[in-house]
Order: sequence, then structure tokens, then C-alpha cells
Amino acid sequence: MKLSTPRWWYVREGAPAPVTRALLTPISWIWAAITARRIAKAQPVDPGAPVICVGNLTVGGAGKTPVVRELLRRMPGAHGLSRGYGGSQAGPLRVDPNRHTAAAVGDEPLMMARDAPIWIARDRVAGARAAVAAGAKAVVMDDGHQNPSLKKTLSLVVVDGETRDGVWPLGDGAVFPAGPLREPLTVGLARADAVILMLPADLATPDPELIRAFGDKPVLVARLLPAAPPPPGPQVGFAGIAMPWKVERALKAAGCELADFLPFPDHFAYDAAALRLLEQRAQVFDAGLVTTEKDWVRLPPAWRDKAHAWPVRAVFEDEAALERLLAPFI
Repeated sequence: MKLSTPRWWYVREGAPAPVTRALLTPISWIWAAITARRIAKAQPVDPGAPVICVGNLTVGGAGKTPVVRELLRRMPGAHGLSRGYGGSQAGPLRVDPNRHTAAAVGDEPLMMARDAPIWIARDRVAGARAAVAAGAKAVVMDDGHQNPSLKKTLSLVVVDGETRDGVWPLGDGAVFPAGPLREPLTVGLARADAVILMLPADLATPDPELIRAFGDKPVLVARLLPAAPPPPGPQVGFAGIAMPWKVERALKAAGCELADFLPFPDHFAYDAAALRLLEQRAQVFDAGLVTTEKDWVRLPPAWRDKAHAWPVRAVFEDEAALERLLAPFI
């Protein structure tokens, strides 16, 4: 979705947009019904290798792609599979970071292809089969919890663990577009084998009430932590992700001397006007530019030397629990 998700989605009580929510509710019923029917009618295909799906219960960023990268790092011989959202190529296509652009294959696949074999395919079955034919011992699918086309060996759902300042990551239980859920919570959880709860770096423990919302599902706690320090000196930060304010907060928490921060819509294609704005803000503050790896790959090649890509990594609290989940596929 090319949007910054509305904050009122994540408020359970006293939401600032009750009229908007009420108007969108009938559409959310239709959305949920269509999703349920598609899943019920599907006949999942076994591509010839285990499929580990890393999905979402909600619309917007929860840290799913960093989890995929971490699983691929731990699973030699596995290939990643993405729909290639935002890219023009339908696939199946193995992403070459030296040849492809974000406009062709999508920003997340291009970013991940720097670390591991990544395939894009609008047709997930064709993509998984292509990966297996190329030697993949397992397929780690980025997103797809609501896509029933492939037979999943392991289904993991990533949930944002942020619950401060009145924020509730599951909203009030409403389905998109009246709330952040992609389908009713109990329905989505029923198909999941485990929940990965992604906490902010500075939050010591998860909210017990949020843990209870997952019932008897195993919960693995992880955090997005810096893989390197932010660049020194004054910086103008920018991000085009679903929740750009989280990047701003993370940079500050990591000690970045943040002079300004510019949010953009999710998967934003940086055009000439946006690049001029970034350059002007950097000049005003006599600062460098810092952004996410996902944003950095969307910059024109000539611009990449002008901005610092700040890497983060999904770090799990209970490494042994994660290894037990992945052991059959390694």
C-alpha cells in the first residue's frame, strides 16, 4: 500500500476518526468475506520443497522483511520469494542487485538480494517452482499469509509489539480499511504456527495483554536493532515506509544527531521534486542524509553516494526457540 498508515487505526478507545471508521466498516466486511472465500476455495500446491511463510496479520510494516532476511541467513540453501510489490516485472525472475532496479523488481526483493537468492513472482506457485528448479532446498516467502496458492510447511506471522502512548497494534479488531487487520484476528491466527512479536529496541518486555491476544500460539520476541551505528554528525533522515515515525525514533535512540526528518508514503518512488527537497534540507542544516536500506535502493544510482543506508537486523530474544522452529529445514 502506498500510504503511511493512519494512526487512528491503532487506537482501541477514543479513536479520533469514529465517523470515518463507521463509513469504512461495510467495506471491511466485504474485504474479509472475499479473503475468506479465496482461502476456502484454494487447493494449495506443493512446489517440491518446504515453504516457510513470513506473513502479517495487519496492513503496514511490522518488521516482516527483516525476519525473512534473518531466516535466510540461518538457512543455507534456502531461497527467498516475494511478489515484487511496486515492480514492473511479473516473474518468475531471480533478482540481480547489480542489474535490476527497484522499479523493476520492487524495493524489498532488491534489498534482500544483496544477501541471498531472491525470486519475484506475481504467481507464487510459479516462483516457488522456479526457485526449487534452481536448487532451493527451502523457500522463505515474504508475505503471503493470506495467499493460499502454496502449501506452507511453516507459517509465521509478525506483529508489531508497540503498545505505548495509547497505540494498540491490532487496532480495535476492525479489518481493512476500517482498521489495520487483513482478516479477523482469530481467523488469521488459526492458520499460524507461531507469532513473532517485534518490539522496539528500547522496550524491555512485551505487553502481557498483547501476548494474551494470541491465545495458545507460541510467541517469539524479536527486536529490530541497528546492524551498524548511524553516520556521525548532523543528519537529515527520511523514510518512505508504512510507519516512518518509527525510523525517526529509532535513529534518535541509536544516537543519531537528527537535525530534521522527512516522512514519505510507503514504497515512495523518489522523484526529482523529492530529491531537491532532501538536498535543500541537508543544505539548510549543513547535514548528511540517512535513510533505511529499503529506501536507499529506491534512490537513483547517482544519488546513492549522497545518502547513508542505515541497516537494521531482526534479533531474537530466544535463539534456541527460533532454531527449534527452523531445525527441520536446515
